[in-house]
Amino acid sequence: MLHAKHRAGGQRVSAAVPSAKLRGGNVDLRKATAAAIGRGLQAGALDAVDVSEFFLERIAAYSDPAVFTTVTSDRAREEARAAASRLKQGNSRGPLDGVPIAWKDLFDMAGTVTSSGSALRRHRPAANEDAEAVAHGVAAGMVALGKVNLPEFAFSGLGLNPHFGTPINPHDPKTPRAPGGSSSGSGVCVAAGLAPVSVGTDTGGSVRVPACFNGLVGYKSSEGHIGKRGLAALSPTLDTIGPLAHSVEDCVLLERVMRGRAPTLMAAAAASQVTLVVPNNVVFDGAEEAVSANFEAAIERLARAGMRVRREAVPLLDDALNLTEQHGLLAGAEAWHVLRNVLEGPDYKKMDIRIWHDLTLAKALTADDVLSLHEGYERMRSGVAVLLGSDALLAMPTTKNTAPPITDLEADWEEYAAQNWLALGNTNLGNILGVAALTLPDGTNANNMPTGFMACAPGGHDERLLAQGLSIEAALNN
Repeated sequence: MLHAKHRAGGQRVSAAVPSAKLRGGNVDLRKATAAAIGRGLQAGALDAVDVSEFFLERIAAYSDPAVFTTVTSDRAREEARAAASRLKQGNSRGPLDGVPIAWKDLFDMAGTVTSSGSALRRHRPAANEDAEAVAHGVAAGMVALGKVNLPEFAFSGLGLNPHFGTPINPHDPKTPRAPGGSSSGSGVCVAAGLAPVSVGTDTGGSVRVPACFNGLVGYKSSEGHIGKRGLAALSPTLDTIGPLAHSVEDCVLLERVMRGRAPTLMAAAAASQVTLVVPNNVVFDGAEEAVSANFEAAIERLARAGMRVRREAVPLLDDALNLTEQHGLLAGAEAWHVLRNVLEGPDYKKMDIRIWHDLTLAKALTADDVLSLHEGYERMRSGVAVLLGSDALLAMPTTKNTAPPITDLEADWEEYAAQNWLALGNTNLGNILGVAALTLPDGTNANNMPTGFMACAPGGHDERLLAQGLSIEAALNN
């Protein structure tokens, strides 16, 4: 057994990396998909207890203590033992039985505090029961490793957190870079091989941005597609749930699990059944050169695979920007309402000042603003359904930037604001339009930092999006 070593003052240092092997062969569990681990468990080539211990030891040995807010090792071991027993007896709960998972610290887990990334909630009473999505994970036999970090109250696209620390993007060993937010710990824990899959939330891009910054697949579900009972709210209208993973296949399985359905796979859509609408307005404005170049290279690969590409102006995107400029963001207005007792309470100075500032700006929105936003969102969502029909996807770069250095963000508020908007600009359009969306890695820049390709379907077309996403992934990987 390998355990973490600690310096004085509680700073962790790297220990030897534990390994796990398939009987009769090798598998790198650090990079394995949840589905592949599940297949090994089902075949008896992997043992659920061994797999759980592998990830628990990696978490303990990992050099960055800011990734997890809570490690539920006792629970994980108990769930792993139960899964191993079921699998040996031939009573599998499905293809993810015994597969480890990490949850963003917005989800209630029985016996743990839901911190929402805030020092003000660090000492709240522990939850009495699991959130709905977590409970569905338990029912599928998944092993809960713990809860992962996020920026305070999930209100940032960059992932900085002065209270629990900022998880460091693992793609640059020399320069500490932003993990993306707000599902920052989810992105880093999967990219660093601390869990095969993690579940985050997305209100303005909070699954897709960290997935993009960390070179992962991320799936934003449609509003209401996955139940939110037991989830700490930011924007009750716009909050959605989704996984960050190594593959679209994992996203397919997790979509089913979190809805309480049997986790079965679907067939990939034929390439000829995919039309990509590429806007020539808004989505490339201010984008880094590598972001645009990698997106164009991805479009070329998808076209060669037989997918149709339509390049055209999409006025809905300009409408969304104009509506936001005139009336603000609905997510901000709802977040201020949800958190007003904190924002105007006696302890507000204990908050991350950047988060407090951005949330407080929304207080100025009027009833006319909020009603105009609701009406505008509904109108534009009807428009995107007409634009995309039954087979087309809106395609654009996931973020306009790559993960920036953390020191630059902490030193310069204007740089923080600029990079935050570059990260969220395209993803937030998707939340306004109410889409279901996938981000997939499409390359890296000169510093080896990942870029992402985002595909969006009208709200409610999640299964169609995932089937087409399987086809897109296959073409991008060829």
